[in-house]
Amino acid sequence: MTEMAEPRLVVGALIRDPCDRIFVQRRSAGRRLFPECWDVVGGAVEEGESLLDALHREIAEETGWRLRRVLARVAHEEWTAKGLRHIESDYVVEVDGDLSSPELERDKHTEFAWVAAGGVSLLDENERRSGSTFIKDVVTAAHTWLANTSGRSRGAL
Repeated sequence: MTEMAEPRLVVGALIRDPCDRIFVQRRSAGRRLFPECWDVVGGAVEEGESLLDALHREIAEETGWRLRRVLARVAHEEWTAKGLRHIESDYVVEVDGDLSSPELERDKHTEFAWVAAGGVSLLDENERRSGSTFIKDVVTAAHTWLANTSGRSRGAL
C-alpha cells in the first residue's frame, strides 16, 4: 500500500492598497507551475515555519515590502499540480513600503498590476493558459470581503 505524501502548505498574500485594489504579479515563462499566469504573492510554508512567518517571508522576498497586518483569511483550498497536493490559505493583508515600486524577483515575475473589483477580468487569461480560475477566485473573494467590511472598522493600523 502506497502512502500518500503529506500535502504541501501554501500561503497567499492578497495585498490591498488604500484604494482596495489587490496586487498581482505575472509568473515568468520559465516557471514550472503556471508559467505566464497572474499570481498573488506567496508560496510554500517551510519546515518549522508558521503560516504567519511564511506570509512575512514571502512578502519580503517577492516585493521588498513588510507585512503590517493580516485582515482576514478569505480562502482555504486544496489543489493538485504536477501530482502534488497543496493546501493553500489566502489572506487579505496590508503592507508597509512603496506600493508603486515592488522589488519583483525578476527571474520569477515579469510584471505586476493592481486589480480593482471591477478589473478582475484581467485574470481571465489564467483560465486560457492553465485551465484554472483559482487566482481570479481568490482576488474576487478579497474584493468581496473588502466590500462587506468597507463601512466598518478594519482595526488599528
